[in-house]
Amino acid sequence: MNILKRANAKGDKITFYYDFGRGPGQRPSTGIFIYAKPKDQIQKNHNKEALALLETKKSQCIIEKQAIGSAYIPKHKFKENFVDYYEEYLELNKRKGNRHLKNSFTQFKEFINRDFIAPVEITENFCKRFRQFLLDKYTGETPGGYYARFKWVVNAATKDGYFHQNPTEDVKAKFKPSTKIKENLEVGEYLALLITPCLNEEVKAAFTFSCYTGLRWVDVKKLEWKDIRDGVLTTRIIQAKTGKPVTLTLHPIAQSILDKQRAKGDLGDKQSRFVFSLPTANGANKVLGTWMEKAGIEKHITWSCARLSFSILLQDQNVDDATVAYLMGHATTEQVRKTYKRHRPKNQAASISHLPSPDKVPYFLSIAS
Repeated sequence: MNILKRANAKGDKITFYYDFGRGPGQRPSTGIFIYAKPKDQIQKNHNKEALALLETKKSQCIIEKQAIGSAYIPKHKFKENFVDYYEEYLELNKRKGNRHLKNSFTQFKEFINRDFIAPVEITENFCKRFRQFLLDKYTGETPGGYYARFKWVVNAATKDGYFHQNPTEDVKAKFKPSTKIKENLEVGEYLALLITPCLNEEVKAAFTFSCYTGLRWVDVKKLEWKDIRDGVLTTRIIQAKTGKPVTLTLHPIAQSILDKQRAKGDLGDKQSRFVFSLPTANGANKVLGTWMEKAGIEKHITWSCARLSFSILLQDQNVDDATVAYLMGHATTEQVRKTYKRHRPKNQAASISHLPSPDKVPYFLSIAS
C-alpha cells in the first residue's frame, strides 16, 4: 500500500492520499495533512499525531485488502453494536418515498429498548420475538413490511460476516389481516360532502383533495406547492423501475381546491410552503367524524378511507388495475387486488336483480304451477 503526498497551492501544508492505481478515483484523500514547516509546538504535535494516524490508516487498509475472500472481518470494520450497523444500512439504502426501512429501524429500537445490542444476541428466537412484537402492535401488511426490512439488514450483515448462519432464515415475515373492514365513500356521499360545511375548512379541503388524488394523510399533510405544476401533481412516491416520481393529472375538483388554497395563501405577505395547514392526524379524524354526521353519512370514516374510495370508484368505472395501481404509487397491482378493492356490495338489491326472474321466464312459471 503506497501513500502519496502532495503540497497545497500555498506550500504550507502537505496532504496524503491513498494510491490504489492510476485510474479515476483511485487516489482518494486520507483526510490527513501535516504542516510543511511547523511554526510552534502545537503544529509540531499535530504533525506527530497526524503521521501516527496515517500509519494506522495504512495498516488498516492493508489488512482490509488481505481479508478479501476470507471470513475474517478486520476489527476496525466490525461494528460491535448492531444498532450502529442497522443505522448505517439505513443511511446507505434509504430512498425518497420509502418510509418502511426507517420505520423498521424505529420499531427495532423500541423493541430492544436500549442503545446497545451485540450481533451475537440476534438469534432465531430474538427474530421470532421481534416479529411477534410487530404483529401485536400493527395490523394489515405493516408488521410484515417492517419485519421484511429487518430481514434485509440481517441478510446484509450475514454476507458481511456478522453471522455464520442467517438467524432470520426460518423466520418468515407474517401479516395480520384486519378483522375490521374499512368503510369507503360512494359517489353520492362524495357529492354530499362537497356541499356540507365543515368546522375546519382546511381539513375539508385536504380530505376532499385526498378523495380525488388517492394521497395518504402523510403525503397530503406534507404536500408543498413545488410538488404541483401545470395541473400535474408530482408525488413523493418513487417508481422502482424508472427511479422517477409518480405524476398525477389533477381532477377539476382537485384543481379548484388548489386554486382556492393558493388564493387564500396569497392574502398574506408570503406564499405558504405547504398547500394545507392541518392539525394532528387524530385531530383531523375527529373533525371528519363531525363532518360526516352533518352530511348524513353513517359510516366510520377516517383519512385512509379517502384513498380506498379513490381506488374503488375508479374500479367501478372499469379503470384497469394497472392504471389504478400506478395512480396510487404501487409498483404492482397486488395491493389494489388485495386491499384497495370493494369489500361490500355497492347495492345488494340491484345485484340480486340480475339473477333469473320467473316473471320473465314463462317456462319456470309453468313448472312452478
